[in-house]
Amino acid sequence: MGVIRTVLGDIPSDAFGMALTHEHIMCDFIGADKIDRTRYDRREVFEVMLPFLVEIKELGVTGFVDCTPAFIGRDPLLLLNLSKATGIHILTNTGLYKEPYLPKYAFESTVDELAEIWVSEIEEGVEDEIVRARWGRVERYPVKAGFIKIAVNPGRLLPVQDKIVRAAARCSLSTEVAIVCHTGEGVAALELLKVVEQEGLDTNRLIVAHSDAIESLNYHAEILQRGAWVSYDGISETTVDRTLKLVDFIVSNGYEKQVLLSQDAGWYNVSEQGGGKIRGFSYIIKEFLPLLQREGYSSKLINKIFVENPSRAFEIK
Repeated sequence: MGVIRTVLGDIPSDAFGMALTHEHIMCDFIGADKIDRTRYDRREVFEVMLPFLVEIKELGVTGFVDCTPAFIGRDPLLLLNLSKATGIHILTNTGLYKEPYLPKYAFESTVDELAEIWVSEIEEGVEDEIVRARWGRVERYPVKAGFIKIAVNPGRLLPVQDKIVRAAARCSLSTEVAIVCHTGEGVAALELLKVVEQEGLDTNRLIVAHSDAIESLNYHAEILQRGAWVSYDGISETTVDRTLKLVDFIVSNGYEKQVLLSQDAGWYNVSEQGGGKIRGFSYIIKEFLPLLQREGYSSKLINKIFVENPSRAFEIK
């Protein structure tokens, strides 16, 4: 058995429990060159988002993967405080996203230099991305990253995205943590897989986020056949019919061990007063899970998708 690396430290992987694998506590989309921690009050964000986490904890959720990357509002101390207050096992990440949320050093660094930064965030502690971007020095938090979050542009990969994917693969090879990649487009997903395979990383370490936005099931089938995870993480009242069809496709083709379900919900928007309109995290548990039961999916299968799969996907052996 391996471990899950949470913001409060490592736990046995079987202690992760029922988990939401792609959600957000806070985001700031102002851009890498303007982002600053003075743009929000950490205490206010804590007070706004705490009730949403308390709600899902009371519904049985014990694991929560925060997919907000560096330069879009990743705040490890905020997550640490929320984890302490709720008892939920929260994961934060290392890695980099895509333009306009890339710092200057993303373009200037080599693949190995980026990988080295990310390995250190997993093994030693997360750095303050703002300090590194502006002054080139390191200020670490007492929080370790539990996975790598990256993104790819649609279509064929731009050079900087190719570099980021390769750095993520090398970091994963060194640390065994999972890679979550914002994708949502078929050609990009196959480009992503190609680079990961070229780097020699086992594709079961790759989670293709927003796979539910990829229209053709042929792409879904190829991603699964090549061993990666599909993350159907846009579950909501408006997407429920398509998600049910995708789950049926997964189960009928025997790929239920390679699927993750979540909502991409939240989040406190730094650019809006009081964080704007928050989309809570409870729909998937209160509405979608009972719907799966009514559709005839067994408790064993539901447990596999919501408990066993998250544990295996984010486990560090």
